[in-house]
Amino acid sequence: MKKRIIAAASAFFLVINSSCSFKKENTDVLSGMKKTGSMELYYADQFKVDYYEDGFSHIIIGDDEFLLVPEGEDAPEDTGDITILRQPIDNIYAASSSSVDLFDGFGELDRIKMISTAKKDWCLPSVTEALENEDISYIGKYSAPDYEALIENDCDFVLENSMIWHTPEVKEQIERLDIPVMVELSSYESHPLGRMEWMRLYGLLLGKSKEADEYFKKKSDLFESAVADEIPDNERKKAAFFSVSPNGYINTRKPGDYISKMIELAGGKYIFTGKDLNVDDNAMSTINIQVETFYESAKDADYLIYNSTVDGRLDSMEQLLEKCSILKDFKVVKEGNVWCTEQNMFQQTTGAADMILDLHTIFIGEANDNEQLSYLHRLK
Repeated sequence: MKKRIIAAASAFFLVINSSCSFKKENTDVLSGMKKTGSMELYYADQFKVDYYEDGFSHIIIGDDEFLLVPEGEDAPEDTGDITILRQPIDNIYAASSSSVDLFDGFGELDRIKMISTAKKDWCLPSVTEALENEDISYIGKYSAPDYEALIENDCDFVLENSMIWHTPEVKEQIERLDIPVMVELSSYESHPLGRMEWMRLYGLLLGKSKEADEYFKKKSDLFESAVADEIPDNERKKAAFFSVSPNGYINTRKPGDYISKMIELAGGKYIFTGKDLNVDDNAMSTINIQVETFYESAKDADYLIYNSTVDGRLDSMEQLLEKCSILKDFKVVKEGNVWCTEQNMFQQTTGAADMILDLHTIFIGEANDNEQLSYLHRLK
C-alpha cells in the first residue's frame, strides 16, 4: 500500500475547560437498548461511560461517541456518528505516550503493539524492554505514522492525544483504513488522579475492568492516606517548579496546572499566581518567563523543584548554577532545599499518588539525603 496522507480542509484547535462539556447523546441509536448503569468516576471528568444490557457500553469523550460491542454481539445497523469499537481489542497503536504506563499498570502492556515515541525517548524499563524484544514497534511520530505498519500489524484500535488535532488529516487517513481512533483528553483533567483514572476506561475497552479498578483503587488509597488537608494555609511551604531553557528563559507551570495542583494537594503552596505570570487562556500548561520575573516571585520560596524531563537530570547544585547563576542568591539554594525530578515522572502516569506523597514528605521535613523517594532527589 502506498503511504499517503489525505489533506484536510483546515486544522482545528479545541480548548477544553477543566470540566468537560459533553455533546448531546445520540439517543436514536441507543433508544432500543436498555441502560443498566454508569461508571462512577472519582476524579476524572473528561469522559463518561454508560452501561447497557448484553455488555454494551456507550462512551463519550468531548464531541466523540463510541459504542463498545462485546465479542459475539452485533452492533446496531445504523450508528450515525457513533464509532464502533469491537472486542476483543488486541493490537493497539498508542500514539498517546502518557497512556502506555496506564495499560502497563493493570498488566496489559502486551496489547500495545505499536507506539509513536522512539526507544531513546522512553524512561520506562518495561517499555524499553518490549521495544528491545520487538514486542512493541516504533512506527513513526503521531503526525506521520507508518500506515503500512498499521495494516501489517492488524491494528484494531488507535489511541491518540489532543496533539492529533494539529494534523487531523492523519486521523482521517487512519479511519479510512477502517481502524477506529479515540482521542484521549487526560491532559485536561484538573485533578492529578483524574489522569490516572483513564486506566479504568482502558480496562473497560480490554475487558479488564476488574484489574484496572483494583489497581486504581490501590493507588488512590495511597493518595488518600496523605494528610495534606490538615496543614493550615499559613503553614504551607512555598514551592516553585521550573526548568531553565537553552535560551535562558525559565519554563514553569501555570497556576491551576496539574503539577501545581499536586503541590497544593501535598500540603505545599505553589509560588506563582496568574497575576505573577500574566497567564493567557491558551491550552498550554507551561509558560516561559524572564529570569528576573522568576527571581522576584521565587527568591523567598521554601523549595525549588527542577523539572529534569525538559533537558536532562541534574545531580548537583553546581550543574544548576551553571544553567542560571542568579539562583545562587536564593535562600533555598543556600539552605540546600533544591530537588530535581526523575526523568520518568511524566511518562509514569500511574505515579501521581507517589509523586504527591514524595512532595508531602519533603514539605513536612521528613525527607533526608538517605531516603529513596520515588520521583525526587536532592541536589547536593
